[in-house]
Amino acid sequence: MQTVENPKPEVDRLTIGACVVLLSSREVHGPGARNVRRLTPKSVGVLLALARRAGQVVTRDELFADVWPDTMPTNDVLTQAVTQLRKVFAAADGGDSNTPYIETIAKTGYRLLAPVVWDDADNTSAAAEEGEMDAAIASGNDVASVDVTKPAREQRRKLRRQVLLAIGVVLLVSTVVMAWLLWGRASPDAATDEVDASGTRVVGSPERPYRLITSNAAFETNPTLSPDGSLVVFARETEGSSTLWIQSTGSTPPVALVATPADAFDRFPLWSPDGRQIAFARFGPHGSCEVLLVSATGGDARRATRCDGTDMLTFSWSPDGRSLLFGSMTGAYASRGIRTLELSSGRWSSLSYAMGSDDFDYAPQYSPDGSKIGFVRNPQVGDLWVMDANGGNAERLTNDAAEIRGWSWLYSDEIVFGRRVDSESRLYRLDVATRTLRDMGIDDARNPTVSRHGGNLAFMRDRPQYGLFRVPLTEAGGKRERLFASSGRDSQPMVSPDGAQLAFTSNRSGTYALWWGRLTEPDSLRVVDGLRPEARQPMDWSEDARSLLVSGRDADGLPGIYEVVPEDGRWKKLDVPVRETLQAIYGMTPGTVLVVERGDDERMSLVLFDRTQTPWKRLSSLEGVSQARLDRAGKRVLFTRLASGGLWQVGPDLAPDSIQSLNAEVPTRWRYRTWAVAGNGLIGYMNIGSGCATQFNVIAGEGGSRCLDADQFSSGNGMSLAPDGSAAFIALGVAEGADIGVMRVPKRAPRRMLGVAKWLPWLEKPLS
Repeated sequence: MQTVENPKPEVDRLTIGACVVLLSSREVHGPGARNVRRLTPKSVGVLLALARRAGQVVTRDELFADVWPDTMPTNDVLTQAVTQLRKVFAAADGGDSNTPYIETIAKTGYRLLAPVVWDDADNTSAAAEEGEMDAAIASGNDVASVDVTKPAREQRRKLRRQVLLAIGVVLLVSTVVMAWLLWGRASPDAATDEVDASGTRVVGSPERPYRLITSNAAFETNPTLSPDGSLVVFARETEGSSTLWIQSTGSTPPVALVATPADAFDRFPLWSPDGRQIAFARFGPHGSCEVLLVSATGGDARRATRCDGTDMLTFSWSPDGRSLLFGSMTGAYASRGIRTLELSSGRWSSLSYAMGSDDFDYAPQYSPDGSKIGFVRNPQVGDLWVMDANGGNAERLTNDAAEIRGWSWLYSDEIVFGRRVDSESRLYRLDVATRTLRDMGIDDARNPTVSRHGGNLAFMRDRPQYGLFRVPLTEAGGKRERLFASSGRDSQPMVSPDGAQLAFTSNRSGTYALWWGRLTEPDSLRVVDGLRPEARQPMDWSEDARSLLVSGRDADGLPGIYEVVPEDGRWKKLDVPVRETLQAIYGMTPGTVLVVERGDDERMSLVLFDRTQTPWKRLSSLEGVSQARLDRAGKRVLFTRLASGGLWQVGPDLAPDSIQSLNAEVPTRWRYRTWAVAGNGLIGYMNIGSGCATQFNVIAGEGGSRCLDADQFSSGNGMSLAPDGSAAFIALGVAEGADIGVMRVPKRAPRRMLGVAKWLPWLEKPLS
């Protein structure tokens, strides 16, 4: 870490832009200040650190080391200090300048943009006199009572003239750029207008940017486009089968691509670069798996490789069509990292690149020009990465620890991907060079694919509706019952330890929120306002059933762990001293909390904290954990790992010598959230079984497999068990189906030019 010493430690006056800072009194004076503003000591410390390197990026770590040495501050304290600096400078500047004083560098730090002058202490009185002059004018006092020299007044007038001139130049440039962009936009088609030309008659709803080419009760998934974009192959999943179909991107009906054996499932089709072949995966009984190649005109398939026992299989074509690129694999043909399979010889070649011991690299794809490979690292909490085609210069593109649902290259420098947001999946486009992320405005969309030529984009449109159900697991468990029915998407039902309350997430009110109600009192249902829960992590009840720990965001979009008293609708954000919190559960000992965090080294860990101390004290940690539950009956912590499927246990103090494997196979990586522990120690896991859409399996405790619903699938982001293990609380699909959508590849969104996009936020939107 670079340390920069103060070049003038004895200076008391600092001129930053149009403002003057008096360090001894922490006061900020400026031409527009009606009152003198005073900074906090920490804000002054941050300002000095930025001023010493004006115009340069100062990282968060450097600011923490400089201003908060020998402590473990959270990101919030730095954010608050920067926020105060911005507000004070904006008020002192009088709003006459459009130039921000401090720029945020996403995921890195901050940069001071305004010019900095370290003034001599002898000039301090002039700034104070000018501040008194402004205060006198603002308050209506006698200006003559303030002793201000003529040069000071002239300097102020000159500064304001310069600011007005700068504003004029900016407005002129903005007008020219705006006119150019509006001129370049295509005129809207009259068919897409919802009113006629006179504006007096409704003629139809606005046209969507896409059209659905399938529309039936089956699930059409995993589309792949021919190189010219005229044909699409997809998997059609019905009860007990998955077959491949091909059709044009027009309205012609599909036809079967290849005959699928009765006991097999064909999935993940991928069109070759020359359009002649389609690669796909065939899954058979007892975990058998093979990757096959078939002609685009149909016929018999030939084997490329076996993949028996694999979990989360992904592959794609090389640009020349001579090999396949595979992501990390498990099973009989396991491999930690990305590798290629030469089709003519069957020879495997592993790429040499940087990856952690727990990393799982998923869905690798070559860029259209063949120079890069993009992939998703750790899809459970995934980010997009890119590296050179030879494995060098691997770097992360996103930093969201998100649930990424399929991706594809738009161009060699732009990516389109699906990402779960609250209760839906949306499409986003990412500029690889600038890291600019744009919402494409297409909801309930995932698994995008782009044709190499022809300019088409296809995706899977999935609009499920989930309802909450209490499903008995034993004969004494009673009848199946729907809970708090609505027309929204309900998920993550978490029953309280006393069995009387249920907390869950839903968009039933139009926005995604946390809900609570008493199971025997339907009228008790209420929403917890001001808090948006995370869809990927379940909440956790306290032992006394009075409070919840929830991973979420507040009304301002700030992430963190929140403690909620649902019956009263009260919540507070907990000051957890970690870089990024993903999940939190109450510990076995009162006053302790277990937190799943992602650290500065990108590794995920389970950390035990003593929350009774300020700041919270780290007691112990365990690396490689993706999710955790507390088994109070067994006095142990249960957890899943990033590196492999299966379930593990560790003592409540996370002692390394207490780690044991409970099951080596389930939960799988992809369904690592569909398990729960009951108050009596029963551990259950939800998956898809043979002839059963929602199957319950016992990992530990009494009982065996039980089909909860033969036709309807359960949500994959959380469930819970009754305290006595007699029933499961799950979210089941009550209206399901998925279709294939097709649209033109959107035009490139404008990149920032000369900083103009900073002044015109709407330029960030795509022009298509």
